[in-house]
Amino acid sequence: MSLYDLPQFNFKWPNSFKPKPIIITILIASLFGFLAGAFSSSLFYLELRGYLANVPGLEKIIEKEYVPQTTQEGAIIKAVNEVSPAVVNIVISKDLPVYEQYRQKGTQKQDIGSGTGFIVSKDGMVLTNKHVVLDEAADYTVFTNDGRKFSAKVLARDPLQDLAVLKIETEKTIDAKGALLQKDFPVAVLGDSDKLQIGQTVIAIGNALGEYRNTVSVGVVSGLGRTITASSGDFVETIEDVIQTDAAINKGNSGGPLLNLRGEVIGINTATVLDAQSIGFAIPVNKAKKDIDQVKFSGKIVYPYLGVYYALVTANLQEKFDLSVDYGAWVGRDAAGNKTDVAVASGSAAQTAGLQRDDIILEFGGEKITADNSLAKLIQKHNPGDKITMKILRDKTEMTLEATLGEREE
Repeated sequence: MSLYDLPQFNFKWPNSFKPKPIIITILIASLFGFLAGAFSSSLFYLELRGYLANVPGLEKIIEKEYVPQTTQEGAIIKAVNEVSPAVVNIVISKDLPVYEQYRQKGTQKQDIGSGTGFIVSKDGMVLTNKHVVLDEAADYTVFTNDGRKFSAKVLARDPLQDLAVLKIETEKTIDAKGALLQKDFPVAVLGDSDKLQIGQTVIAIGNALGEYRNTVSVGVVSGLGRTITASSGDFVETIEDVIQTDAAINKGNSGGPLLNLRGEVIGINTATVLDAQSIGFAIPVNKAKKDIDQVKFSGKIVYPYLGVYYALVTANLQEKFDLSVDYGAWVGRDAAGNKTDVAVASGSAAQTAGLQRDDIILEFGGEKITADNSLAKLIQKHNPGDKITMKILRDKTEMTLEATLGEREE
């Protein structure tokens, strides 16, 4: 018998059972419904299996590796992984006297502090805070994230901002042919701090408390354009136009990078408010770019220099001293309106231009001087040797002076 020549199958209802047409209809419909459901389920399974096979990272789920749950979390992890190799720990050491029974018995090198920095060039330039490397008698050692140790040399300290540039030497080896090979350092990418927005997510990395290397904290940009007076020991400095953030910045974080979610450095962590919570400050990275370029090409950091001591005129000062204007830079006065010991630096561009005590500089280089557009900020837009026109008010008479900016360095 052929495979396909099957015997006929004849089915007869028992004589005692005579089904009604509606029952037969229900049975047939149920059978076809079952078959259709089974078929569609099979197709759905095959299609789902094909889709899952193409889902990126599915193998990680199967292997029970952690997969970021949100886009932001993934961006933070990616940024930290990319930048951490370029973040370094800076240890400060110094020869200190050793005493035995109240008598000095020689000296011994001891660690006296630490900070953070990050590598900005493949040949080993490191950016950090000036207050981290302020002691010229101290030695500085840099530890990379992978545990390597390098002796560091301070190339330049910024005379106006809390910034400094160090140098560590790259590791050199000789290949089989006798050629000198240089191992490049990982480098942090610098972003554009002028594009920051309040509320933007930021990431801080640093050597927290001098003990917990490459500690990561996350927050937002809490404010822009702040002015602070920071101190560290005997070092006191007023810093303008800084970034405020609620990302945790602890002792030892000084000099570390503040990142955006792209993993770009947009600030250099510099200070925190001790009596407050979640208030830290960072210097915008665009202020540091000029320092880096100057050190690369000239080996030093220089600034244009006018040479005046002044107070920004406010509505309060105007009312208190009956001034005719409520803006400008009042030469030879402090913030309270008191006379300073020196009004114009001897031999400076200001003295050569003819500025005097109690002159009010209204405009500098064609720009109006206000609380948000201070004289110091306007000066930094120029270079040593630039000729600048100033509109001043002297005894309620406006006049114009011209100054050739000098040079100020460390």
